[in-house]
Amino acid sequence: MSRPHRAALRLVPEPAPGPQARTLGAVELLPGLVRASLMELSGAVLRRGEAVFAPADPAGVDAALLAACAPCFGAERPLGIGVAAAGLVDADAGVIIEVNDAPALRGYPVRERLARFGVPVHVEHRARLQVLGDRWFGPGRGRSDFASVSTGEVLGVGILLGGELLAPPGGRSGAHMTVAGRDRVCTCGARGCWKTVATTRWLRERVAGSGLPATLAGLVASADPQAAAVVDEYAENLALGLLNIQQLFAPGLFVLHGEARDGGGGFRERVQRRLRAASAWSPTAEPPVVVVSSTVVDDIALLGGAGLVLSAR
Repeated sequence: MSRPHRAALRLVPEPAPGPQARTLGAVELLPGLVRASLMELSGAVLRRGEAVFAPADPAGVDAALLAACAPCFGAERPLGIGVAAAGLVDADAGVIIEVNDAPALRGYPVRERLARFGVPVHVEHRARLQVLGDRWFGPGRGRSDFASVSTGEVLGVGILLGGELLAPPGGRSGAHMTVAGRDRVCTCGARGCWKTVATTRWLRERVAGSGLPATLAGLVASADPQAAAVVDEYAENLALGLLNIQQLFAPGLFVLHGEARDGGGGFRERVQRRLRAASAWSPTAEPPVVVVSSTVVDDIALLGGAGLVLSAR
């Protein structure tokens, strides 16, 4: 049975009703980690909570969710709670269908679990919600077309096109698009996924046994020419997936979050140069610009969750 078409998320929220609707709740749910925050309508963070869980322990997810959220929402009713979740999400049902790196989240009914706080709960994929965070509070303000990119342990792309967030039922974030040879097996069981060559896991495997630093920041700081070569390779691998996005949607602006920030200006420039070289054939497309989140604490997914509360009303 086909589901009814989901209503588009608004980018101009309605005024918050009533004197009690002065705060927004947001939750970020990642493999092994829950982050929560209570925010003002401006996006300013009032309270934070964080808790960890074993990726294979379903009971631990419940405990971590409560531990992170109770300090934020236990004493105050926000307008709603927006959940930015990793993995494959059923936004209509409020359920996380699957997260390959966290078996405990398979079929996890996060909306049901958060119902204890007595406010509406909205769920969406983390990378998609980054677009809302960037659109209202970051480099995407005022734009109708751009892409927001998660990098590091979690990989994905959210796209704003023509002023609308691309969030089709059953759609994913791009981490499992095929970009590499079939020799690389992904955690999803497929071969050649973008995730197999453009995440922190790939970076650790790439330098294993070489004596090189196992982090992007360490490689960038190293004077070893081999370290520079690995950084170049990592930037190229990240660009592989983004090239597909540019070819299909030509968003013009790519905002990188997460580990890419540790690569510094050189890493950003490598990715941008690759995107521009591959799109120079088009006389009408906006030349791709790549920017990197510069905030000390990258709250963009939480800000996106807060934006989801406003957009979904």
